[in-house]
Amino acid sequence: MKLATAALICVVTWLAACEDTRDPPAAPRAPTAPPGPGAPPPAPAPASPRAAPQPIAGVTPVPGDYTIKDFAFTGGEKLPEVRLHYVTLGTAKHDAAGRVTNAVVILHGTTGSGTQFFRKQFTEPLFGPGQALDLTRYYVIIPDGIGHGGSTKPSDGMHAKFPHYGYVDLVDSTHALLVDGLHVDHLRLVMGTSMGCMHAFMWAEKWPAMMDAAMGMACLPVAITGRNRVWRKMLIDAIEQDPEWNHGEYTRQPRAAMLGAGQIFALANTAPLADQKRLATREAADKDVEDGERAFTATYDANDLLYAFQASFDFDPALELDKITVPFVLVNSADDFINPPELGIAEREMKRIKRGRFVMLPATDSTHGHGMHSWAAFWQGELRKLLDSSGPRK
Repeated sequence: MKLATAALICVVTWLAACEDTRDPPAAPRAPTAPPGPGAPPPAPAPASPRAAPQPIAGVTPVPGDYTIKDFAFTGGEKLPEVRLHYVTLGTAKHDAAGRVTNAVVILHGTTGSGTQFFRKQFTEPLFGPGQALDLTRYYVIIPDGIGHGGSTKPSDGMHAKFPHYGYVDLVDSTHALLVDGLHVDHLRLVMGTSMGCMHAFMWAEKWPAMMDAAMGMACLPVAITGRNRVWRKMLIDAIEQDPEWNHGEYTRQPRAAMLGAGQIFALANTAPLADQKRLATREAADKDVEDGERAFTATYDANDLLYAFQASFDFDPALELDKITVPFVLVNSADDFINPPELGIAEREMKRIKRGRFVMLPATDSTHGHGMHSWAAFWQGELRKLLDSSGPRK
Protein backbone atom coordinates (compact mmCIF):
# COMPACT_ATOMS: atom_id res chain seq x y z
CA MET A 1 0.00 0.00 0.00
CA LYS A 2 1.31 3.43 -0.78
CA LEU A 3 2.50 5.29 2.24
CA ALA A 4 0.71 8.52 1.48
CA THR A 5 -0.71 9.15 -1.97
CA ALA A 6 -2.90 6.08 -2.24
CA ALA A 7 -3.57 5.75 1.46
CA LEU A 8 -4.76 9.32 1.60
CA ILE A 9 -6.62 9.77 -1.68
CA CYS A 10 -8.43 6.57 -0.96
CA VAL A 11 -10.30 6.82 2.29
CA VAL A 12 -8.66 5.45 5.41
CA THR A 13 -8.93 1.70 5.79
CA TRP A 14 -10.08 1.34 2.21
CA LEU A 15 -7.43 0.42 -0.25
CA ALA A 16 -3.73 0.04 -0.66
CA ALA A 17 -3.74 1.66 -4.09
CA CYS A 18 -6.34 3.47 -6.17
CA GLU A 19 -7.49 2.75 -9.70
CA ASP A 20 -7.29 5.52 -12.28
CA THR A 21 -11.00 5.02 -12.98
CA ARG A 22 -12.07 6.52 -9.65
CA ASP A 23 -13.74 9.92 -9.41
CA PRO A 24 -11.17 12.62 -8.67
CA PRO A 25 -11.35 13.94 -5.12
CA ALA A 26 -12.95 17.35 -4.85
CA ALA A 27 -11.67 20.12 -2.63
CA PRO A 28 -13.71 20.16 0.58
CA ARG A 29 -16.43 22.78 0.71
CA ALA A 30 -15.94 25.73 3.00
CA PRO A 31 -18.19 25.13 6.01
CA THR A 32 -21.56 26.82 5.68
CA ALA A 33 -23.31 28.69 8.44
CA PRO A 34 -24.97 26.27 10.84
CA PRO A 35 -28.77 26.08 10.80
CA GLY A 36 -30.82 26.85 13.86
CA PRO A 37 -30.76 24.48 16.86
CA GLY A 38 -32.24 21.09 16.02
CA ALA A 39 -32.72 21.89 12.35
CA PRO A 40 -31.80 19.16 9.87
CA PRO A 41 -28.68 19.77 7.81
CA PRO A 42 -29.24 20.75 4.19
CA ALA A 43 -28.62 18.26 1.42
CA PRO A 44 -24.95 18.36 0.44
CA ALA A 45 -23.62 19.53 -2.85
CA PRO A 46 -22.09 16.70 -4.88
CA ALA A 47 -18.58 15.85 -3.70
CA SER A 48 -17.40 15.95 -7.31
CA PRO A 49 -18.98 16.13 -10.77
CA ARG A 50 -20.22 12.66 -11.68
CA ALA A 51 -21.33 11.14 -14.91
CA ALA A 52 -24.02 8.47 -14.99
CA PRO A 53 -23.06 5.46 -12.83
CA GLN A 54 -20.79 3.11 -14.73
CA PRO A 55 -21.88 -0.53 -14.99
CA ILE A 56 -20.17 -3.09 -12.77
CA ALA A 57 -20.03 -6.57 -14.27
CA GLY A 58 -22.70 -5.39 -16.70
CA VAL A 59 -24.99 -4.11 -13.93
CA THR A 60 -25.67 -0.39 -13.47
CA PRO A 61 -25.55 0.81 -9.84
CA VAL A 62 -28.82 2.33 -8.65
CA PRO A 63 -28.35 5.14 -6.09
CA GLY A 64 -30.98 6.18 -3.59
CA ASP A 65 -31.61 8.11 -0.39
CA TYR A 66 -33.72 7.19 2.62
CA THR A 67 -34.74 9.69 5.27
CA ILE A 68 -35.25 8.64 8.87
CA LYS A 69 -37.57 11.03 10.71
CA ASP A 70 -36.85 12.16 14.28
CA PHE A 71 -33.71 10.07 14.66
CA ALA A 72 -32.63 9.79 18.30
CA PHE A 73 -28.90 9.28 18.84
CA THR A 74 -27.80 7.13 21.75
CA GLY A 75 -26.20 10.19 23.34
CA GLY A 76 -29.63 11.78 23.76
CA GLU A 77 -29.47 14.24 20.86
CA LYS A 78 -32.02 14.19 18.03
CA LEU A 79 -32.32 15.32 14.45
CA PRO A 80 -35.67 15.82 12.71
CA GLU A 81 -34.23 14.08 9.65
CA VAL A 82 -31.24 11.86 8.95
CA ARG A 83 -30.55 11.08 5.32
CA LEU A 84 -28.87 7.78 4.41
CA HIS A 85 -27.45 7.43 0.94
CA TYR A 86 -27.08 3.98 -0.60
CA VAL A 87 -26.46 2.15 -3.86
CA THR A 88 -27.90 -1.18 -4.96
CA LEU A 89 -26.57 -3.66 -7.51
CA GLY A 90 -28.60 -6.50 -8.98
CA THR A 91 -32.23 -7.45 -8.50
CA ALA A 92 -34.03 -8.49 -5.34
CA LYS A 93 -35.58 -11.97 -5.48
CA HIS A 94 -38.59 -12.84 -3.34
CA ASP A 95 -40.03 -16.02 -1.95
CA ALA A 96 -43.73 -16.90 -2.02
CA ALA A 97 -44.36 -14.72 1.01
CA GLY A 98 -42.73 -11.72 -0.66
CA ARG A 99 -39.58 -11.85 1.47
CA VAL A 100 -36.26 -10.89 -0.14
CA THR A 101 -34.01 -13.95 -0.24
CA ASN A 102 -30.78 -12.83 -1.95
CA ALA A 103 -29.76 -9.57 -0.25
CA VAL A 104 -26.14 -8.85 0.67
CA VAL A 105 -25.13 -5.72 2.60
CA ILE A 106 -21.55 -4.44 2.35
CA LEU A 107 -20.40 -1.97 5.02
CA HIS A 108 -17.58 0.54 4.48
CA GLY A 109 -14.69 1.71 6.66
CA THR A 110 -14.00 4.81 8.75
CA THR A 111 -14.31 7.99 6.62
CA GLY A 112 -15.21 5.80 3.65
CA SER A 113 -18.36 5.46 1.59
CA GLY A 114 -19.99 2.95 -0.70
CA THR A 115 -17.95 4.20 -3.65
CA GLN A 116 -14.88 2.50 -2.18
CA PHE A 117 -16.38 -0.78 -3.35
CA PHE A 118 -16.59 0.34 -6.99
CA ARG A 119 -12.86 0.05 -7.62
CA LYS A 120 -11.56 -2.72 -9.83
CA GLN A 121 -9.57 -4.50 -7.13
CA PHE A 122 -12.86 -5.09 -5.31
CA THR A 123 -15.37 -5.52 -8.13
CA GLU A 124 -13.48 -7.62 -10.65
CA PRO A 125 -12.84 -10.66 -8.41
CA LEU A 126 -16.34 -10.62 -6.86
CA PHE A 127 -19.25 -9.45 -8.99
CA GLY A 128 -18.88 -11.14 -12.38
CA PRO A 129 -20.66 -14.28 -13.68
CA GLY A 130 -19.83 -17.30 -11.56
CA GLN A 131 -17.94 -15.26 -8.96
CA ALA A 132 -18.67 -15.22 -5.24
CA LEU A 133 -21.14 -12.30 -5.39
CA ASP A 134 -22.36 -12.81 -8.94
CA LEU A 135 -24.73 -9.87 -9.52
CA THR A 136 -27.12 -12.06 -11.49
CA ARG A 137 -27.70 -14.00 -8.26
CA TYR A 138 -27.39 -11.44 -5.49
CA TYR A 139 -29.00 -8.12 -4.59
CA VAL A 140 -26.14 -6.08 -3.15
CA ILE A 141 -26.87 -3.08 -0.92
CA ILE A 142 -24.03 -0.65 -0.17
CA PRO A 143 -24.98 2.13 2.29
CA ASP A 144 -23.12 5.23 3.42
CA GLY A 145 -23.17 5.46 7.21
CA ILE A 146 -24.12 8.61 9.07
CA GLY A 147 -21.27 11.09 8.82
CA HIS A 148 -19.94 9.57 5.61
CA GLY A 149 -20.33 9.88 1.84
CA GLY A 150 -23.71 11.12 0.69
CA SER A 151 -25.38 10.64 4.09
CA THR A 152 -26.06 13.35 6.67
CA LYS A 153 -22.77 14.62 8.15
CA PRO A 154 -21.29 17.56 10.06
CA SER A 155 -19.97 19.34 6.95
CA ASP A 156 -23.50 19.64 5.57
CA GLY A 157 -23.87 22.72 7.75
CA MET A 158 -24.16 21.89 11.45
CA HIS A 159 -20.40 21.68 12.00
CA ALA A 160 -19.58 20.84 15.65
CA LYS A 161 -23.26 21.24 16.55
CA PHE A 162 -23.90 17.94 14.79
CA PRO A 163 -24.82 15.14 17.24
CA HIS A 164 -21.86 12.99 18.25
CA TYR A 165 -22.75 9.61 16.81
CA GLY A 166 -21.36 6.24 17.84
CA TYR A 167 -21.18 2.85 16.19
CA VAL A 168 -24.53 1.89 17.70
CA ASP A 169 -26.10 4.84 15.88
CA LEU A 170 -24.45 3.81 12.62
CA VAL A 171 -25.62 0.22 12.92
CA ASP A 172 -29.17 1.06 14.03
CA SER A 173 -29.70 3.63 11.27
CA THR A 174 -28.42 1.26 8.57
CA HIS A 175 -30.74 -1.43 9.92
CA ALA A 176 -33.63 1.03 9.58
CA LEU A 177 -32.61 1.75 6.00
CA LEU A 178 -32.76 -1.94 5.12
CA VAL A 179 -35.89 -2.92 7.01
CA ASP A 180 -38.03 0.21 6.77
CA GLY A 181 -36.61 1.84 3.67
CA LEU A 182 -35.82 -1.11 1.36
CA HIS A 183 -38.13 -3.67 3.04
CA VAL A 184 -35.30 -6.17 3.42
CA ASP A 185 -35.60 -8.13 6.68
CA HIS A 186 -33.39 -11.05 5.69
CA LEU A 187 -29.77 -11.00 4.52
CA ARG A 188 -27.93 -13.76 2.75
CA LEU A 189 -24.71 -12.11 3.95
CA VAL A 190 -23.49 -9.21 6.07
CA MET A 191 -19.99 -8.20 5.02
CA GLY A 192 -17.80 -5.29 6.09
CA THR A 193 -14.30 -3.87 5.87
CA SER A 194 -12.43 -2.20 8.74
CA MET A 195 -15.14 -0.19 10.56
CA GLY A 196 -17.64 -2.17 8.50
CA CYS A 197 -16.00 -5.35 9.80
CA MET A 198 -16.60 -4.12 13.34
CA HIS A 199 -20.20 -3.35 12.45
CA ALA A 200 -20.62 -6.87 11.07
CA PHE A 201 -19.89 -8.22 14.54
CA MET A 202 -22.48 -5.85 16.00
CA TRP A 203 -25.07 -6.91 13.41
CA ALA A 204 -24.43 -10.60 14.08
CA GLU A 205 -24.87 -10.07 17.82
CA LYS A 206 -27.93 -7.85 17.61
CA TRP A 207 -29.89 -9.56 14.81
CA PRO A 208 -28.56 -13.13 14.54
CA ALA A 209 -31.79 -14.44 13.01
CA MET A 210 -31.72 -11.84 10.22
CA MET A 211 -28.77 -13.27 8.30
CA ASP A 212 -27.40 -16.52 6.92
CA ALA A 213 -23.70 -15.65 7.27
CA ALA A 214 -21.30 -12.82 8.12
CA MET A 215 -17.79 -11.92 7.05
CA GLY A 216 -15.41 -9.18 8.17
CA MET A 217 -12.04 -8.03 6.90
CA ALA A 218 -9.44 -6.04 8.86
CA CYS A 219 -10.71 -5.64 12.40
CA LEU A 220 -10.66 -7.21 15.85
CA PRO A 221 -13.80 -8.12 17.84
CA VAL A 222 -12.77 -6.20 20.97
CA ALA A 223 -12.93 -2.61 22.21
CA ILE A 224 -10.41 -0.27 20.59
CA THR A 225 -7.50 0.08 23.00
CA GLY A 226 -3.70 -0.13 22.85
CA ARG A 227 -1.94 1.15 19.73
CA ASN A 228 -5.18 1.20 17.76
CA ARG A 229 -6.57 3.75 20.20
CA VAL A 230 -3.26 5.64 20.40
CA TRP A 231 -3.08 6.53 16.70
CA ARG A 232 -6.77 7.48 16.66
CA LYS A 233 -6.28 9.73 19.70
CA MET A 234 -3.29 11.36 17.98
CA LEU A 235 -5.42 12.13 14.94
CA ILE A 236 -8.25 13.52 17.07
CA ASP A 237 -5.83 15.73 19.05
CA ALA A 238 -4.18 16.97 15.87
CA ILE A 239 -7.52 18.45 14.85
CA GLU A 240 -8.86 19.66 18.19
CA GLN A 241 -5.62 21.32 19.29
CA ASP A 242 -5.20 23.42 16.14
CA PRO A 243 -6.45 26.97 16.90
CA GLU A 244 -7.69 27.21 13.30
CA TRP A 245 -10.13 24.39 14.00
CA ASN A 246 -11.93 26.96 16.20
CA HIS A 247 -14.11 24.43 18.03
CA GLY A 248 -15.41 23.23 14.69
CA GLU A 249 -16.47 26.65 13.39
CA TYR A 250 -13.67 27.18 10.86
CA THR A 251 -14.26 28.93 7.52
CA ARG A 252 -11.43 27.09 5.78
CA GLN A 253 -9.86 23.73 6.50
CA PRO A 254 -7.41 24.05 9.45
CA ARG A 255 -4.04 23.55 7.83
CA ALA A 256 -1.95 22.22 10.72
CA ALA A 257 -4.77 19.93 11.83
CA MET A 258 -5.16 18.37 8.43
CA LEU A 259 -1.42 18.02 7.92
CA GLY A 260 -0.98 16.23 11.25
CA ALA A 261 -4.05 14.04 10.78
CA GLY A 262 -2.94 13.10 7.29
CA GLN A 263 0.53 12.09 8.42
CA ILE A 264 -0.84 9.88 11.20
CA PHE A 265 -3.37 8.48 8.77
CA ALA A 266 -0.68 7.55 6.29
CA LEU A 267 1.45 5.69 8.83
CA ALA A 268 -1.53 3.64 10.00
CA ASN A 269 -2.06 2.44 6.45
CA THR A 270 1.48 1.41 5.66
CA ALA A 271 2.57 -2.01 4.39
CA PRO A 272 6.23 -2.43 5.42
CA LEU A 273 7.46 -4.95 2.86
CA ALA A 274 5.64 -3.40 -0.08
CA ASP A 275 6.62 0.14 0.92
CA GLN A 276 10.28 -0.80 1.31
CA LYS A 277 10.25 -2.27 -2.19
CA ARG A 278 8.31 0.56 -3.81
CA LEU A 279 9.89 3.52 -2.02
CA ALA A 280 13.46 2.41 -2.64
CA THR A 281 15.07 5.86 -2.44
CA ARG A 282 14.83 8.82 -0.08
CA GLU A 283 13.54 10.96 -2.96
CA ALA A 284 10.76 8.52 -3.79
CA ALA A 285 9.63 8.32 -0.17
CA ASP A 286 9.71 12.11 0.28
CA LYS A 287 7.71 12.71 -2.89
CA ASP A 288 5.14 10.14 -1.84
CA VAL A 289 4.66 11.91 1.49
CA GLU A 290 4.37 15.34 -0.13
CA ASP A 291 1.90 14.15 -2.75
CA GLY A 292 -0.13 12.46 -0.07
CA GLU A 293 -0.26 15.55 2.12
CA ARG A 294 -1.70 17.57 -0.76
CA ALA A 295 -4.21 14.85 -1.56
CA PHE A 296 -5.37 14.54 2.02
CA THR A 297 -6.13 18.21 2.49
CA ALA A 298 -8.01 18.26 -0.83
CA THR A 299 -10.16 15.27 0.14
CA TYR A 300 -11.30 15.58 3.75
CA ASP A 301 -13.29 17.90 5.98
CA ALA A 302 -11.86 18.28 9.48
CA ASN A 303 -15.16 17.92 11.35
CA ASP A 304 -16.26 14.90 9.31
CA LEU A 305 -12.88 13.30 9.99
CA LEU A 306 -12.99 14.10 13.69
CA TYR A 307 -16.50 12.74 14.19
CA ALA A 308 -15.73 9.56 12.28
CA PHE A 309 -12.76 8.74 14.51
CA GLN A 310 -14.54 9.64 17.73
CA ALA A 311 -17.42 7.32 16.86
CA SER A 312 -15.74 4.07 17.97
CA PHE A 313 -16.20 4.87 21.68
CA ASP A 314 -19.13 2.44 22.07
CA PHE A 315 -17.63 -0.54 20.23
CA ASP A 316 -17.03 -3.66 22.34
CA PRO A 317 -18.47 -6.84 20.80
CA ALA A 318 -16.34 -9.05 23.06
CA LEU A 319 -19.06 -8.76 25.68
CA GLU A 320 -21.52 -10.78 23.61
CA LEU A 321 -19.62 -12.79 21.00
CA ASP A 322 -21.29 -15.91 22.33
CA LYS A 323 -24.60 -14.62 20.94
CA ILE A 324 -23.38 -14.96 17.36
CA THR A 325 -25.02 -18.07 15.93
CA VAL A 326 -24.37 -17.61 12.20
CA PRO A 327 -21.20 -18.75 10.42
CA PHE A 328 -18.74 -15.86 10.73
CA VAL A 329 -15.39 -15.56 8.94
CA LEU A 330 -12.83 -12.92 9.96
CA VAL A 331 -9.93 -12.23 7.57
CA ASN A 332 -6.96 -10.12 8.66
CA SER A 333 -3.58 -9.40 7.10
CA ALA A 334 -0.23 -10.01 8.78
CA ASP A 335 1.09 -6.59 7.69
CA ASP A 336 -1.83 -4.63 9.18
CA PHE A 337 -0.51 -1.83 11.42
CA ILE A 338 -3.97 -1.30 12.93
CA ASN A 339 -4.64 -4.95 13.79
CA PRO A 340 -1.17 -6.50 14.21
CA PRO A 341 -1.03 -10.29 14.30
CA GLU A 342 1.23 -10.52 17.35
CA LEU A 343 -1.67 -9.53 19.59
CA GLY A 344 -3.31 -12.93 19.11
CA ILE A 345 -6.72 -11.38 19.80
CA ALA A 346 -8.50 -12.65 16.70
CA GLU A 347 -7.38 -16.25 17.27
CA ARG A 348 -8.60 -16.12 20.88
CA GLU A 349 -11.91 -14.33 20.40
CA MET A 350 -13.08 -16.12 17.25
CA LYS A 351 -13.04 -19.39 19.21
CA ARG A 352 -15.96 -18.03 21.23
CA ILE A 353 -18.16 -17.99 18.11
CA LYS A 354 -19.64 -21.44 17.63
CA ARG A 355 -19.30 -21.32 13.86
CA GLY A 356 -16.53 -18.72 13.72
CA ARG A 357 -13.34 -19.02 11.68
CA PHE A 358 -10.27 -16.80 11.50
CA VAL A 359 -7.96 -16.45 8.48
CA MET A 360 -4.61 -14.64 8.58
CA LEU A 361 -3.26 -13.57 5.19
CA PRO A 362 0.56 -13.64 5.10
CA ALA A 363 2.55 -10.47 4.45
CA THR A 364 4.58 -10.22 1.24
CA ASP A 365 6.08 -7.41 -0.81
CA SER A 366 2.87 -7.48 -2.88
CA THR A 367 0.36 -7.16 -0.04
CA HIS A 368 -1.30 -3.99 1.15
CA GLY A 369 -1.39 -3.78 4.93
CA HIS A 370 -4.72 -2.72 6.37
CA GLY A 371 -5.97 -2.03 2.86
CA MET A 372 -5.96 -5.77 2.03
CA HIS A 373 -9.62 -5.73 2.98
CA SER A 374 -10.47 -4.15 -0.37
CA TRP A 375 -8.24 -6.31 -2.58
CA ALA A 376 -10.75 -9.08 -3.05
CA ALA A 377 -8.47 -11.40 -5.00
CA PHE A 378 -6.68 -12.24 -1.74
CA TRP A 379 -9.79 -13.41 0.14
CA GLN A 380 -12.58 -14.08 -2.36
CA GLY A 381 -11.97 -17.81 -1.97
CA GLU A 382 -12.81 -17.58 1.74
CA LEU A 383 -16.02 -15.73 0.89
CA ARG A 384 -16.99 -18.37 -1.63
CA LYS A 385 -16.41 -21.14 0.93
CA LEU A 386 -18.54 -19.29 3.47
CA LEU A 387 -21.45 -18.85 1.07
CA ASP A 388 -21.23 -22.45 -0.17
CA SER A 389 -21.15 -23.88 3.35
CA SER A 390 -23.75 -21.66 5.00
CA GLY A 391 -26.69 -21.81 2.60
CA PRO A 392 -29.92 -19.89 3.08
CA ARG A 393 -31.45 -20.40 6.50
CA LYS A 394 -34.91 -21.89 6.42
